[in-house]
Amino acid sequence: MDTEWMAEGKCKELSPTIFFPSDGVGVQAAQKICAECPVAGLCLEYALDERIDHGVWGGKSERERRRILRRRRVSRAIAV
Repeated sequence: MDTEWMAEGKCKELSPTIFFPSDGVGVQAAQKICAECPVAGLCLEYALDERIDHGVWGGKSERERRRILRRRRVSRAIAV
């Protein structure tokens, strides 16, 4: 997968620890940064495609990404 978009991310100038929080408050702080990021959608798709299960990617927590993947699997199963 193409990762050139990473150079445009708001996170590139911040500490990675911000995006790997240990609590809900940390998740919300990371999500606020992602909300203003021009490549959040690409970031989220990257995390989903690569099955990254830690951290905040594209403004979504681990739990939120699992839900997205589950919904996509159900949608594909129904479409078949």
